[in-house]
Amino acid sequence: MSCREQAAGGRERQQPNRRDFLAGLGAAALIPLVGRRDKLRRIGIQLYTVRREFARDPEGTLAQLAQIGFQEVEFAGYPPGTPNAIRALLDKHRLRAPSSHVDLKSVRTDWERTLDRAATIGQRYVVVAFVGVNERRTLSDWKSLAGEFNRAGEAAAKRGLRFAYHNHDVEFPLLEGEVPYDVLLRETDPKLVSFEMDLYWITKGGKDPLAYFARWPGRFPMVHVKDMDATPRQFFADLGTGTIDFRRIFAKGKQAGIQHYFYEQDETPGDAFASARLAYGYLRSLTY
Repeated sequence: MSCREQAAGGRERQQPNRRDFLAGLGAAALIPLVGRRDKLRRIGIQLYTVRREFARDPEGTLAQLAQIGFQEVEFAGYPPGTPNAIRALLDKHRLRAPSSHVDLKSVRTDWERTLDRAATIGQRYVVVAFVGVNERRTLSDWKSLAGEFNRAGEAAAKRGLRFAYHNHDVEFPLLEGEVPYDVLLRETDPKLVSFEMDLYWITKGGKDPLAYFARWPGRFPMVHVKDMDATPRQFFADLGTGTIDFRRIFAKGKQAGIQHYFYEQDETPGDAFASARLAYGYLRSLTY
């Protein structure tokens, strides 16, 4: 065999065939997917976390939260000023307020004006944050609330808004053989009523968020991201230092329909802005 024939044979042995080449391309395409993680694109804060600071200095509080890196805020009561002035304040600090908490009385006696204000400020969701003990003594009470929520949601939908309900832990103990939270989900129209799941309170209520995501997919466009300490008291903890596995929960965010993640901490161990800064850093770096 000539030197030229030997060289040609060597090249043939070194060249992959078409099938091997395409298989290699397929394997290469899969490499970036292995171990790939999602991250939060927008991080919000429920302003109840900094309620004392916000009451003293609304604009200064918003400016400081924006400086930390938060992009969204959720109101728990509005600062002084017209809805247009509040919208201008948010715009000035490049913040969005997709949601606000209101009380049940606002739904019953001032709903049209409440919706007008929310629309002007640029909100998408108006959320009932809590129902008092006198409103939820029986299962029939919860069913009546579901009817009210449907009607409120219908009025909101006519304005391009969404009604939502935020849970605590009172919705989860059995009442007359049923779980009130399940009654609300079952008796409300998914086209009219959404739910903002508070991850701390549902955990304290002894329920697993993932079970609700699986049973009622798409019903939870918002969550409150709030941590729980390891003491028997199960008190609030700085985000990322407690016992709640947010990575496990966020991994099912698409199933749940989550669009907005609001950090909230009802009580902080020290300066509220320090806890907010810690929470933002935790959520910014979290992969799931």
